[in-house]
Amino acid sequence: MKALVLAAGGGMNMAPFFPTRPKSMIHVAGRPVLHRTLQMLRESGFGEVCVVVGPNGRLITEFFGAGRSVDMKISYATQGKRGGIGRAVLAAKSRFKAGENFLLAYSDVVAEENLVSSVMEAFRLSDKPAASICLTDDPAGFGNVYLDDAMNITRIIEKPGRGGKGNYVLAGMFVLPYSFFGTLEKNGGDMAKALAALVRAEGLKGAIWEKGWVDLVHPWEVLLANRMVMGTWHDAVVHESIKLRDAKIKGPVHIEENVEIRSGAVIEGPAFIGRGSYIGNNALIRKNSSIGAGSVVGFGAEIKNSVIFGRTKIGRLSFIGDSVIGENVEIGSGTMTTNYDVNGADIKVRLDKALLGTGMKKLGAFAGDGAHLGNGHNIAPGAVIPPGCVVGHNITHPKRGV
Repeated sequence: MKALVLAAGGGMNMAPFFPTRPKSMIHVAGRPVLHRTLQMLRESGFGEVCVVVGPNGRLITEFFGAGRSVDMKISYATQGKRGGIGRAVLAAKSRFKAGENFLLAYSDVVAEENLVSSVMEAFRLSDKPAASICLTDDPAGFGNVYLDDAMNITRIIEKPGRGGKGNYVLAGMFVLPYSFFGTLEKNGGDMAKALAALVRAEGLKGAIWEKGWVDLVHPWEVLLANRMVMGTWHDAVVHESIKLRDAKIKGPVHIEENVEIRSGAVIEGPAFIGRGSYIGNNALIRKNSSIGAGSVVGFGAEIKNSVIFGRTKIGRLSFIGDSVIGENVEIGSGTMTTNYDVNGADIKVRLDKALLGTGMKKLGAFAGDGAHLGNGHNIAPGAVIPPGCVVGHNITHPKRGV
């Protein structure tokens, strides 16, 4: 069986990262989420996959190439213009053969363990199409699922809003017959209608997923997914090439090759330090922090519960807390991300002119790829810094800096 992975998705709700990268290339626990999806497929015995990419597809094709790094054969299909999930699936129709089943995976969902194995087991036991389903605290924005006593899906309601919610939602993993491409075409590329037609014609078995699951819809959910994945780490994995000078490493810390950690630094696991990174003297890397490859953390800086994609510089004596920082970002010395409201209120984030509640009392900033912040800033909780944005030094005297 061959797999089809949808990796073209994005949207303003994932600002400030969407304009420069698809959601599948957002980093969690040191890797793009697409890497984690491909890894699950490989562990489940899949050797060949077609990945559907969109406008930012070059990031994916350059990173994964033909698939050697994940020990798979990868081909690519391009979704010409945005038209929803169904259109993305149809973009890859020519890569599959009539009469065969295929596994369909959404690459913007992150599971605590191998979600592929669960849906494959349901398919093998029932010999019928299957879909992974799970419980979520807020089912309003997902495809809601209704089941009979034999775990057959009887009804799917696409994003019902605040009323008429089911207990389970679609979790982004399916085993489908080749004929589903034709069903999609008959329904104008509408995924919800095509799945409803499949339920009526052939049936669809539900595979309940009871472990952790996060759908990356908003940028703060990157932190939830990162913490969930790192929570499964139990052992330290430290490459023999690292240069360690009188620093302390505690707990399950993953450190890649050619990392330099200077004296006085403390790293508390679970944490990730990517290859070629530099951790300066007396720096503090706290739990659930992921620092991508080629990054620099300056003297006395503190990183707490944050995701840094890579090739980013954090200036000396800065604090980055509960934040998501893109690639090639520069943050000047003495910069502080404020990560709470003094009145104890939940943090809100403004995305595409809408002010959205996060349900989180600790939340810092989101900085897009290539942003550059000067020295001495205090960044408001929930602040969104656009990609490529340049914010000058916080000079207070004289007023014009001269």
